[in-house]
Amino acid sequence: MTDGPFAETKEQLGGFWVLRCQDLDEALSWAAKCSAACMGPVEVRPFEDEPES
Repeated sequence: MTDGPFAETKEQLGGFWVLRCQDLDEALSWAAKCSAACMGPVEVRPFEDEPES
């Protein structure tokens, strides 16, 4: 029996955010805010968006 549909682990479970930023400096600023909010490390990666039509 478990208390919900949760993984029984003591390790950190992750997720991701996709943010549209003008440049790397803005992305790093958001990463700092997100890291403070989730109290854990945040990795920043570039993401190539599809061109708007």
